[in-house]
Amino acid sequence: MNILIAPDSFKGSISAKEFCDIAEKAIKSVLPSANVIKIPMADGGEGTIEALILNTCGEIKKTIVTDPLGNAISASYGILGDKKTAIIEMASSSGLSLVPKEHRNPMETTTFGTGELILKALDDGCTKIIIGIGGSATNDGGAGMAEALGFKLLDEHDKIIDRGANGLFKINKIDTSKKDSRLNSVEFLAACDVNNPLCGPYGASYVYASQKGATKEQLPILDRALNKLSDEIKINLNIDVLNVPGAGAAGGLGAGILAFLNAQLRPGFEIIMEETGLDKVFVKNKIDLVITGEGEINHQTLNGKLPVGVSRIARKYSVPTLAIVGSYGEGAEKTYALGVDSIISIIDKPMQLDDAVNNATMLLYRCIKNQFKLLDSLKCLS
Repeated sequence: MNILIAPDSFKGSISAKEFCDIAEKAIKSVLPSANVIKIPMADGGEGTIEALILNTCGEIKKTIVTDPLGNAISASYGILGDKKTAIIEMASSSGLSLVPKEHRNPMETTTFGTGELILKALDDGCTKIIIGIGGSATNDGGAGMAEALGFKLLDEHDKIIDRGANGLFKINKIDTSKKDSRLNSVEFLAACDVNNPLCGPYGASYVYASQKGATKEQLPILDRALNKLSDEIKINLNIDVLNVPGAGAAGGLGAGILAFLNAQLRPGFEIIMEETGLDKVFVKNKIDLVITGEGEINHQTLNGKLPVGVSRIARKYSVPTLAIVGSYGEGAEKTYALGVDSIISIIDKPMQLDDAVNNATMLLYRCIKNQFKLLDSLKCLS
């Protein structure tokens, strides 16, 4: 029996690789002869670097960059097995987790460090750069990133504007004469799983800035700041990013990546699927069952998140998909229509979240083992 394991991580408890290893151990405790194919996955968020490095025999590298508050920190990025493709998670340099709650203020935080990571990938000779955008502490529309890459965002006195959303109000000119020339010969892909426009009631500021520390009074100010940036991008670069789906991702970094890097915004799972060659696994192997999973399956999963992405490929090859998850959320049952055949939670009794996280390894192992013992008793395994 050929079983493909292709999960996302359980955020905060089990990595995608750990999921695969635990699942293999549980399956073989019931079915020793099973051929288990492990492809730890991600959808552009947490764990993307690890997933791509593991599946392409790449390398994780570290460098010193600027965090959202302007401090020097160590950040990681990856070089895939082809030695020419880099994978960057903007959260590793500009992420919310890097800023203590008492210091969170998207009026001041910057994406400068994300630009520095791109520079390091260029120094490594990469000609393709994948950027996972999500989990940001910022609302600067990628202005900080652009500054790090040599773009000059100038005020009316030809002075470089302050970093953070505060500075965007002063933009009067975008000077591209000193931008890093290597950007012109690099393919940029942004893993983006939201469709928010840059501005307005469904834009970056009104939807996401509160979780980054913005007060209710700051939301319209932040929105106007991004609108100002959009206007100057249109005037100076002849690119209209205002209403592009995904432009509002990561505090407007989606718009900045479009404008300053000429990137494509694509669903994270699509990018990861292509780079890992997931579709080819079904072609090369007669897969009998797919196991996928994530921490919580809910209405967001419907929007192309990993379990649905994996199950759609499996359905194309008429292979059943079992989703092993931490918990059910609202809308989970709707994934059945999109290719998921069964959803099983690892939680087997009432428990606190901390208990579930701390015991996730044991719960996952026991859940999968029990499912396979049932399948075995029903003579579904061979």
